[in-house]
Amino acid sequence: MKKLPLILGVVMVIIAVFVFVNKLYYPPLPITGVSPKEAMDAFNESNSKIVQIAEEGGSLWYITKTENNGIETTDAHIKQLIAAEGWEFKEKEGSGLFFEKNGERLIATTQMWTKNYVIVNIPEFNSSTKE
Repeated sequence: MKKLPLILGVVMVIIAVFVFVNKLYYPPLPITGVSPKEAMDAFNESNSKIVQIAEEGGSLWYITKTENNGIETTDAHIKQLIAAEGWEFKEKEGSGLFFEKNGERLIATTQMWTKNYVIVNIPEFNSSTKE
């Protein structure tokens, strides 16, 4: 009988370690093919403030971290990323950031994923895509 609490304790520790290592405590991502662990690993291994985590359905998906200024920091990272491809920021409305280039419009949308991380969805926009 004394072994039962010990065995239960060991099993609980193993489960807790498994959940922590695989980052199962993060909510699911709005995209398929990328786990929360893969997204976090990609971000943590990069020196960049915004990191591409997937390309799905004609959109590029990025992850970035909010800082002391909240969503303003995230918006600045997105503006810098898209401006590097020649797009001009026009306005922000809700969770959408609107850009224009050569008469075309591009809308980048953000979604709070956790308290500290934001997922960004941007239609393909770089010079290697069709304009």
